[in-house]
Amino acid sequence: MPEIKNDQDMLRRPQRQGSIVFVWYLLCLLVPLSLAQSVSARSLPDFTELVEENSNAVVNISTTTEPKSANRGGSNGLPFNDRQLEQLPEFFQDFFRGPQSPFGGGPGGSVPRQSMGSGFIVSSDGYVLTNNHVVEGADEIIVRLNDRRELPAKLIGTDPRSDMAVLKIEGGDDLPVVRIGRSNDLKVGEWVLAIGSPFGFDYTVTAGIVSALGRSLPSENYVPFIQTDVAINPGNSGGPLFNLDGEVVGINSQIYTRSGGFMGVSFAIPIDDAMNVFRQLRDNGSVSRGWLGVLIQEVNRDLAESFGLKRPRGALVAEVMAGSPAEKAGLQAGDIVLKYEGEDVTLSSDLPPMVGRTPVGETATMEVMREGRQITLDVEIGKLPEEGAEQASAPASGNNGPSSAPLGMTVEPLPAELQESLGVSGGVLVTDVARGPALDAGIRPRDVITELNRRKVTSVDDFREAVSSLPEDSAVSVRVVRQGRATYLVMKP
Repeated sequence: MPEIKNDQDMLRRPQRQGSIVFVWYLLCLLVPLSLAQSVSARSLPDFTELVEENSNAVVNISTTTEPKSANRGGSNGLPFNDRQLEQLPEFFQDFFRGPQSPFGGGPGGSVPRQSMGSGFIVSSDGYVLTNNHVVEGADEIIVRLNDRRELPAKLIGTDPRSDMAVLKIEGGDDLPVVRIGRSNDLKVGEWVLAIGSPFGFDYTVTAGIVSALGRSLPSENYVPFIQTDVAINPGNSGGPLFNLDGEVVGINSQIYTRSGGFMGVSFAIPIDDAMNVFRQLRDNGSVSRGWLGVLIQEVNRDLAESFGLKRPRGALVAEVMAGSPAEKAGLQAGDIVLKYEGEDVTLSSDLPPMVGRTPVGETATMEVMREGRQITLDVEIGKLPEEGAEQASAPASGNNGPSSAPLGMTVEPLPAELQESLGVSGGVLVTDVARGPALDAGIRPRDVITELNRRKVTSVDDFREAVSSLPEDSAVSVRVVRQGRATYLVMKP
């Protein structure tokens, strides 16, 4: 007898079939997702072998500075400077500066001050690289190896401009060494790893990626820093930055912080530059850098338009120092350096490291934009002065009476004494600025205008003539000397 099913049974069957289909589709979605996550997890780098192979060549550096009256107000002997210490919470300030502090109670105390940092061995006979601020002012330097040996070290030389120091371990023989890589081969997004002693915790390993390359910091114009997001804290300074091949590609040096601790932005000295400094300190005890003798500034969009560039690039020469290699080569204020030794100068910060790496006395070739056309200049690179070079004063020139121009500013002849003190040969002095293009451009009273729309201004008559020929609705450049420093501004009449 045939089975009789009621209406509810007939309704449940498509529901059960629909449930089976839904579960099947869900499995089809989840299984590939699970496999993808598993593959992704397996693709993440495994740092264990790298750490095992290189930890022995990473060292902890501790220094002792005896209290001296001459030292008061100087280096504080801590793993970081006074400004960084003041940014820490009060608890940490008390810890580092207090009478029971393992660091000697801070500056000016009667107890010897102690500092800690990191470093790494680059030769089997005991040469060690670290940061200058780790060992600056130290009376005693002790290097502790991974096998717990503590050996005294001699300071071979320092280079404050790059914040580097070279040590030599005394009594060490056949020591483990790191493998040196090439920082020029680094790419943004590449995995990197740091080994160091943050806050005194020896052989701490942190990892991240290269965030940017060729960073220029205000205090270090001659170092194209590697920016990473590797966690770096006080005590990591001087430690190595490795790539995935186990090669050192940088020296961890600085962090950007508002709290005193890691905030996701850290900077390392490229190993290519560091090894150049190391060889000079080892062989000569000092570092010589190439010097051009110019004051440069960034080329923004408006400046690029005023100088006839299709896009912002290059380094704009705002000032050429008297007697400098640049002046001897014919470089002029208003020139834009586009290439140096065949390398593109994309940002103005690219130029100082390029020049600094050039051996003193060698001739370098530059491609320069001048008055809308490209020219080539050869310059014999000089030696970067220890204390910088002052610009020599130039002779005075005659001027006429004051002028009120339709740019929203009033100018008058530049007094001879100001020409001498500023080191300029002519120009006009801005005495008043009202609402208008000059104010919008950033021109202020007491500024000295020496060039307008790439025309030299030595007198009020020159200024009037330059103003009368300004194009309408187009950006023009204005070279201004303010408090002895030249810069280019952009004005839109």
